[in-house]
Amino acid sequence: MESQDRAAQQAEHHRIPLIEDLTSQPLPPGSCLMVVYDGGSQWYNALNTIAAGWLAHGGTFYYNVTAQPPDRLRADLQRMGVKTEELERSDRLRFADWYSASIGQKSKERFSSDSLRVADLSIAFSKFIKDTFGPEVLRGWDSTSFLARFNDEKIFLEFILARPISATYAKRSNLILSFIRGYHSDWVYKAMESAVDGIIDFKLDEAGEEPRSLMRIRSLRYGNFDGKWHELKTDENLSVRISWASMKKHHSDASS
Repeated sequence: MESQDRAAQQAEHHRIPLIEDLTSQPLPPGSCLMVVYDGGSQWYNALNTIAAGWLAHGGTFYYNVTAQPPDRLRADLQRMGVKTEELERSDRLRFADWYSASIGQKSKERFSSDSLRVADLSIAFSKFIKDTFGPEVLRGWDSTSFLARFNDEKIFLEFILARPISATYAKRSNLILSFIRGYHSDWVYKAMESAVDGIIDFKLDEAGEEPRSLMRIRSLRYGNFDGKWHELKTDENLSVRISWASMKKHHSDASS
């Protein structure tokens, strides 16, 4: 009981970078967020930024990888200053490799599945989250959409609702799912929107002379939030930040 109280106190200091930069209060433990992103947006770098920030403040991050090799993510996190080897040894950073199966390769990761069919994936996923509980845990998916390549949409949706989302509420951990904009049927997005606590958009805006990477909070169940579109800047180490100066300039130009 004391250890759970300590974990809850520590979690008070954990925050989700970028997303909680736009909220009026911390998100409660057990929060489930849905990201909808354009393929050309900065979502992948943003998720790495979120992981690095969460880990830097003492949290535990479990990475569900479907869209890219885990070693690429390790390299990107190391570029941001994350000591991946040390964190993986202490089990504060964990990778579930769902990517290798999608290209027909055998994974070398501790957690993986040889098949992305839901019936097979459910077993591997259960092992991955078996001891992942508590508000200090944040689980992120680089692209939940990629699982739909190997499953009927109805089966895909039922898996997401019954496994990642239900585990989030039961274990009071936190979850970020991500879906490619326009990839699924409208009813899949609507069902997901009704099941989560917040919806975050990442997009690539090509309306002006130069493309701009943007993000916003579309909806959130808890507290007030800034729902305006915000421009993102990517630093040399690939970390992403909100460009408050660019936003002020954009609004100034629009009003002049």
